Amino acid sequence: MLRNCLFLLRHTLSLGTGLRWRAVVILSAICTVLTLASAGSRAADFFAGQKIYQAHCARCHGPEGRPLLPNVPNFYQGERLDAPDGFLVRSIKAGGNLMPSFNRIIKDRDILNALAYIRTLQR
Repeated sequence: MLRNCLFLLRHTLSLGTGLRWRAVVILSAICTVLTLASAGSRAADFFAGQKIYQAHCARCHGPEGRPLLPNVPNFYQGERLDAPDGFLVRSIKAGGNLMPSFNRIIKDRDILNALAYIRTLQR
């Protein structure tokens, strides 16, 4: 799947500048959806998600989902957990504000596992 997406993205570089930008944005979105759809066909692994959360998220979001830093989503209260998985995966990979980018650090499948665990923290 990823190889096909990269192939298509590479070939969009031959398009004109205006079309190239649109094609890259559209293909990136399609590839993200297809990758998440194929990953979503397997059930999330709660225990793997817990390990990912403890290793990468708990230092800011707190071990129980209560943030340790200001302006960090409170997972204990369910903040931002109503967003679709695809949006959350992209957000986690991109980072922002205080949150570092986890692109190329955590795989999509592992992010989905972490999201499954994070949703259990909500009270």
